[in-house]
Amino acid sequence: MESPINTSNQHQFLTNLKPKVWEYVNRQLVKKAMEELAHELLLYPKLQFQKNTISQYLLIADNGTSRYEFHAKRYALDHWEVIPDSIVKYENGIATTTLDAVHFIWEFNERLQIPDSLLSTYIEEITSTLYSAAYKYTHESFTSQELISKDFQTIEHAMTEGHPCFIANNGRIGFDASEYLLYAPETHQTFELIWLAGHKRNTTFTAIQGFEYTSLMQKELGAKMLVTFNTKLQKMGLNMEEYLFIPVHPWQWNHKIQQLFAADIIQRDLVVLGTGPDAYSAQQSIRTLYNQTNPKKCYTKTALSILNMGFVRGLSAYYMKSTPAITIWITELLGKDSYLQKTGFTMLQEAATIGYENARYSILGEATIHNKLLAALWRESPHSKIKKNQQLMTMASLLHVDYSGGAFVAEVIRASGLDTADWITRYLQGYLSPLLHCFYQYEVLFMPHGENVIMVLENHIPVKILMKDITEEVIVFDKSIVLPEKVQRLYTEISDTMKVLAIFTDVFDCFFRFMAPILETNLAFAESEFWKLVAACIYEYQDIHPQLRAKFDRYDLFVPEFDRCCLNRLQLKNTKQMLDLAAPIDSLQLVGKLENPIAPYRRELLTVH
Repeated sequence: MESPINTSNQHQFLTNLKPKVWEYVNRQLVKKAMEELAHELLLYPKLQFQKNTISQYLLIADNGTSRYEFHAKRYALDHWEVIPDSIVKYENGIATTTLDAVHFIWEFNERLQIPDSLLSTYIEEITSTLYSAAYKYTHESFTSQELISKDFQTIEHAMTEGHPCFIANNGRIGFDASEYLLYAPETHQTFELIWLAGHKRNTTFTAIQGFEYTSLMQKELGAKMLVTFNTKLQKMGLNMEEYLFIPVHPWQWNHKIQQLFAADIIQRDLVVLGTGPDAYSAQQSIRTLYNQTNPKKCYTKTALSILNMGFVRGLSAYYMKSTPAITIWITELLGKDSYLQKTGFTMLQEAATIGYENARYSILGEATIHNKLLAALWRESPHSKIKKNQQLMTMASLLHVDYSGGAFVAEVIRASGLDTADWITRYLQGYLSPLLHCFYQYEVLFMPHGENVIMVLENHIPVKILMKDITEEVIVFDKSIVLPEKVQRLYTEISDTMKVLAIFTDVFDCFFRFMAPILETNLAFAESEFWKLVAACIYEYQDIHPQLRAKFDRYDLFVPEFDRCCLNRLQLKNTKQMLDLAAPIDSLQLVGKLENPIAPYRRELLTVH
């Protein structure tokens, strides 16, 4: 299948790479690198002087001759807000305002300690992130004020930042210029999936009740397309009852399947059927695809073997076998909980999966990327979980700031008619409270970052959250729970300190750390007031559940400090696979401590004072 993007389109993109744009995105990425590398104690900016809340700092490069001066404000959790226009670089004493993010990495690599064998790959990811940023800057269609009234997918595709912590967060190594324009979420393009028929001896389909193979294919493909595909098999002299249909991302087909599965295609263990009837668009998670033709149909998640933010984004045919079983188990565990129902907490079920095993690679072991090339997952559509008067938006949007400086969350709060404190309280009740309950009541943790959470609002007021990735990114700590065989991979045995660190890291450090300064800057809502509301939310939950007092004491969220978990250190250490998936906890980079911003609001301290 040839890409529909022609050379004139590529040229059109190149015209957007103007010097001023490139200078702007480099400055922004240098700013972020300074902030996050200082936060992770890889760089130690030297304080030169302080005036009110803004201070001037100095960074001297490894060569001793390059130095950077800049102004910054410090927030809780050792969060840095560098003022981008204040950054000045001096080379041998000569000042320049032109910044280069790649050179910045080179200049500090002695401290960053990127392995020589991986340095060029990381530099490529930085360059690709700049390339993406230039596109986003040039093609911004809506201000934050305009964006708040747009539909779910317009908001999804308008996001510009990517993961808030990672510096190289839009690498997508593997896309050429044409493929970037077609498959990157910010380009907001649609494309069709390619469908293959996989022989049942190599293909495994699993599903929860209501998503059995025949009914799912009827819903996803429709009767007319099913007849077309089955007729093709029959004309080839093949028994259609011996095959299962597999959706494949066009990039994966062009770059991986045709070549690496050539023998299977020749032997007719795999048969190319053609493109499906629906148009899809990539979500921020890149390999999760939204059905633009019929939004009430399932998300389709496919293997997409590009290198992006520390991993090759394949999809394991082996893990897919257990996904529906995990969905069933976690739904039975949490689905009938009265408190979770009260908060509106809703999981998007990963309802069906399919995977094809290539015998030529299976001997290499399940963990190899070559056994994650041909698989797919169907996840419930968020539109099946909301009422007509409700609006969907990615939680990542709460950190979105447009290029004129307008903050999306500030515009949502203004439009809601609530004061800032009331709105945040509603948000925390819908987001933080159910996460606390899953942790304390069941010792279950999700990965609740901005891209994994979909917010549901009414009249711009948060109502509840929809949780994604409920099978791949969930951990169970309670060893007393008897887990079915296919669910046992969720159990992780770690210390109590590490258990509660998951909340401190994923919620406090990786999301609230960024949200609080945005509220202070754009709504004059003091950062301390934000953390006071977080503390109040936690205490409100604890007061409702006095039977869990022992666990509240055991997993204390009001400790004075907690370990600093450094995500960029992970990526810098191994940009191709930043975690050992067999033992992810052991891979974490913990360096120093962070002062807990809610510790001052411990009730005992408030009583004393």
